[in-house]
Amino acid sequence: MKRGSGSVVHIPPFVSLISFLLLPITQCGRAPAMFIFGDSLIDNGNNNFIPTIAKANYLPYGIDLGFPTGRFCNGLTVTDYGAQLLGLRIPVPYLSLQSKTAEIINGVNYASAAAGILDATGSHYGARITFNGQIALFEKTVRLQLPLLIPDPKKLSDYLASSMFVINIGSNDYINNYLLPNLYPSSRIYSAAAFADLLIENLASQLMSLYRLGARKMVIVGVGPLGCIPSQLFQQNSTDGSCIDGINNAVSIFNNHLMPLMSKLNSTLSGSFFILENIYKSFLDMVQRPSSYGFTENNMACCGNGKYGGELSCLPLQKPCLQRDQFIFWDSYHPTQAANKIVAERCYLPSATDCQPISAFQLAGI
Repeated sequence: MKRGSGSVVHIPPFVSLISFLLLPITQCGRAPAMFIFGDSLIDNGNNNFIPTIAKANYLPYGIDLGFPTGRFCNGLTVTDYGAQLLGLRIPVPYLSLQSKTAEIINGVNYASAAAGILDATGSHYGARITFNGQIALFEKTVRLQLPLLIPDPKKLSDYLASSMFVINIGSNDYINNYLLPNLYPSSRIYSAAAFADLLIENLASQLMSLYRLGARKMVIVGVGPLGCIPSQLFQQNSTDGSCIDGINNAVSIFNNHLMPLMSKLNSTLSGSFFILENIYKSFLDMVQRPSSYGFTENNMACCGNGKYGGELSCLPLQKPCLQRDQFIFWDSYHPTQAANKIVAERCYLPSATDCQPISAFQLAGI
């Protein structure tokens, strides 16, 4: 699928996000809202409100939205596009709500940069909302905040059961834990297979917690080929820009456990419907055959420093590349808006194939 296919609205540079949020909404199915959990790939501003060095609240982040929002991208994230394709409002960052709890009715984004499945992951960045912490905030939403908006318990239960839940977590457990042996002991304690087992065991428990709180329609996003991102190419001193096979192999062990986990949860949790968004193969193909997707740069960061732009992420007021839609990677860790759009279309369009056993669009209509 080449960039530009589908019905996603393209946001020209310097069009404000507020204008985008006011675009007409066309509801595709029964899903009334989207609730988002994850890390910096889909954090849309939560880390703006906590003491951490993992922030994207400065230009040139957000340059193609007209201003920085806290997204670790030049523009929109995959879940931004996903919400649009489902005819939903883009969920607001939970920590931005303050007293505006009425906005919760459209869904909430709890994602936090540097967060992981494991509580220890990303601790060297400072504060972050771990996945367990995000679930705790969702419990507060369900127990205390949503009942003020939907007082009838049956209607609240139906609302939650009909809503979409997107969980994109796990990347940091590798790049900001397992692959940093000088900061974390995990790689000395666990083999790659044992570490994947640890993550899956914790993830299963966390997904069941969401289920107990009312979530039913869940999109679980696999981990991408982390051995291909600019930060790892720099750290591993890749001489020719080739992906680091050892890292990709470790990530693949984790990914290979996800579909069996989804099948088990679907068969044991009554009324649940889990689907897996397998981004690994598609993103690897994007890197290996960039021209097929409309890209000219497959491993260089549009904004960053050092070889491949991987030594330092995008610095305040740093001048990024001009042809941002030609780059797969925005900074040393995160894709560009153009790459995010492709990833979203491969799951959230009606006939999308990256989500199994059905597309997120089909799941929303159940």
